[in-house]
Amino acid sequence: MRVPRPRSLAGQLFAMQVVLVALVVAGSAVFTYFMASSDAERAAIRQVENTARAVAAAPGVAPAITNADDPTAVLQPYADDAMYGTRVAFVTIMAPDGTRFTHPDPDKIGKDFRGHTARALRGGTFHETYTGTLGRSVRAVTPVRAADGRIVGLVSAGIKVDQISAEVRENVLRVLWVALGALALGGAGTYLINARLRRHTHGMNAAELSRLHDYHQATLHAVREGLLLVDADHRVVLMNDAAHELLGVAGTARGRSVADLGLTDPLTEALLSDAPRTDDLHLTRDRVIVVNTSPVTGGERRGTVVTLRDVTELQALTGELDSVRGFADALRAQAHESANRLHTVVSLIELGRADEAVEFATAELELAQALTDQVTAAVAEPVLAALLLGKAAQANEQGVELSLAPDSRIEDDVLPRSLPARDLVTVLGNLIDNAIDAARAVSDAVPRVTVALRATDGELRVSVADNGPGIAPAAADDVFERGWTTKPAGPGGRGLGLALVRQVARRHGGEARVDRAESGGAKFTVRLPLQASQGRGQAGRGAARVGTAGPADATETGTETVRGAR
Repeated sequence: MRVPRPRSLAGQLFAMQVVLVALVVAGSAVFTYFMASSDAERAAIRQVENTARAVAAAPGVAPAITNADDPTAVLQPYADDAMYGTRVAFVTIMAPDGTRFTHPDPDKIGKDFRGHTARALRGGTFHETYTGTLGRSVRAVTPVRAADGRIVGLVSAGIKVDQISAEVRENVLRVLWVALGALALGGAGTYLINARLRRHTHGMNAAELSRLHDYHQATLHAVREGLLLVDADHRVVLMNDAAHELLGVAGTARGRSVADLGLTDPLTEALLSDAPRTDDLHLTRDRVIVVNTSPVTGGERRGTVVTLRDVTELQALTGELDSVRGFADALRAQAHESANRLHTVVSLIELGRADEAVEFATAELELAQALTDQVTAAVAEPVLAALLLGKAAQANEQGVELSLAPDSRIEDDVLPRSLPARDLVTVLGNLIDNAIDAARAVSDAVPRVTVALRATDGELRVSVADNGPGIAPAAADDVFERGWTTKPAGPGGRGLGLALVRQVARRHGGEARVDRAESGGAKFTVRLPLQASQGRGQAGRGAARVGTAGPADATETGTETVRGAR
């Protein structure tokens, strides 16, 4: 047996609203009925009292009662005129003892009045509901006074209760028609509103909406991609856990302005922008994130949906892959050059010049071994040593002379675990790549790059200098910003290397700066603390300084040239 699906939320609200409107209309009708009855009775009382007083105060009534031979002949016209055009059913003028002088039924004239008169005989006017000769009526009785103030007669005016009830029923009937119209209009309006609500809720009931909300919340907290919703006033509406982590925002972000989140200026500008952005690369204090924004519009700007993706590891792997590709290109070139040398040796042997062949081959081997010995003796860290050898081969292939300062020294086990080799590769690899590109721009001298690596006094100092055109003073403050580059514009990755260098330095509590090299080019220096306690816990403490440094930490003179065998 199929279990019936619970009524949708819109259907439940529709049924509830129809019942509520019906109850309101019915209650209003009942209230109107009682109010109409009460109002009709009060209006009848006022009318009969006013009519009775008006007749009693008429100038000819008291003299007619006391002096006329036939009071009825004089007073009956007064009574008929008082009833004309009003709801009053009777006007009875009587003697103090209750003998009628007037009555709508001539047969009742001269007979006793049916009702109470005692309060009127004492000088007061009163009303009552009484059943008389004309049926049940609401009547008023008031005294008639002579010129000297004596009570010489009484006047009674009345309206039939049936007449009052008929008027009430007529009024209530009109109210009922209005109530039915209001009920129909309310039902139609409720139906239209709930039809729209049904479209917005997709016909789901309250339980389904509740489950959907729970799934929504669970998804927001479970997804590892950052999600940020910003309203039209650039205030945070929603920020999931991943966004908090990626942006480094502590505490509650909802309701805060994007400009108050403490983000970098380029990232803040991207989040405040009304234009959509696709795969926009940005740096936070210790992460590389990709930002995508999409404006929410519905005839007007309502806000922005922002997604954040962490590509820190991917960016590091991409840098390593670029290095590997460079090494592969250098090895391919060296293999080609080695083949040429091998052909030279074979040709010398075939020409009978064996001694010259041995001398030529030995010289090449000694040069290659000297290169390896020099680097491994100065740098005990195997990753950095391999990087230097690869970069030397890469520089040699591009016609750049890469030199290692003679006082460079990194002993084994000096680098703490808080300073991973991958971060050192990021720093040294990007600095050497930039220096090689800068050195290749010179045309009147041999392109040179000098590298100095020293681990002393509790810090690691990395210096890379070139004899290129240098850094313009106007650009010194912007050189470490993401997007800054002297190279032609390219897809996505331009202007990121130096920004990553400064990010690594700040993350480990160090600093990065640029100065003018003795050779006239640029000299970049990165200082990183070696104490294990100053690892990630000190991230962000060191601010990048761009300015003029003191004496050079590694001179470009007196260095040993690290070159691949030609």
